Amino acid sequence: MDESRSFQDKQYAFAAHIRDPEHTVAPEGIEDRRMAIYRQLFFNNLYNLLGTFFPVLRKICPDDRWRHVIREFMKLHRAKTPYFLKLPEEFLAFLEHEYQALDDDFPFLTELAHYEYVELALRVSVDENDLNDVDPDGDLLTETPVKSVLAWAFAYHYPVHRISKDFLPREPSEESTYLAIYRRNDDQVSFLELNAVTAGLLDAVENNSASLSGEALLRELAVRIHHPDVDALIEHGANALDEMRQLQILTGTRSAG
Repeated sequence: MDESRSFQDKQYAFAAHIRDPEHTVAPEGIEDRRMAIYRQLFFNNLYNLLGTFFPVLRKICPDDRWRHVIREFMKLHRAKTPYFLKLPEEFLAFLEHEYQALDDDFPFLTELAHYEYVELALRVSVDENDLNDVDPDGDLLTETPVKSVLAWAFAYHYPVHRISKDFLPREPSEESTYLAIYRRNDDQVSFLELNAVTAGLLDAVENNSASLSGEALLRELAVRIHHPDVDALIEHGANALDEMRQLQILTGTRSAG
């Protein structure tokens, strides 16, 4: 047999055993004492690393359940990247598409993992705002509001930003939880809880291909949601836009198209 192929087969056998030692035999010719060191090393590295990347999830999970999730990740998931900082993304993909939830798992498990992943992804993002022609103090109603590329908005069924050992909801909220998660110029990551209207406004700012003014966006929004008092919506919307600019969710304005 080709020696390189034989070595590769041994590597595959080694990795398969490390992933699932209870159901996959170890490669021949390796002392079990040595294999035990590798089994423990690989498992503990993932156990600790993922616990660091997803601190709230780790804190609320009993240790036996966390170990079960890590072992299932090792058994089932095939990572598409070797990069260390991509590990949380791989883990989230596993939870979303491969993990078979147990009857007593937290129903918000995947959403909480997504929220924690977003916080980490923002911290390490290398994206930068294009501030050409952006007026940081521009009029948010008469000009075009500009959203930071380091501000991401999501809707969740559970209030993931509030989950802790003292708050473990078993049922989704009656209304969606809208969060804008953003990184400031000092690299601090924070969030702003939105209501359905302000979430719709931020979405309109992000997808404003026609470069409409803030007022025009608010008037369009009023029509879309059948708001009974357009002037009141514009007033509240102006305040919401100003708050988002102060928080650096918005970077400023450009001239309206």
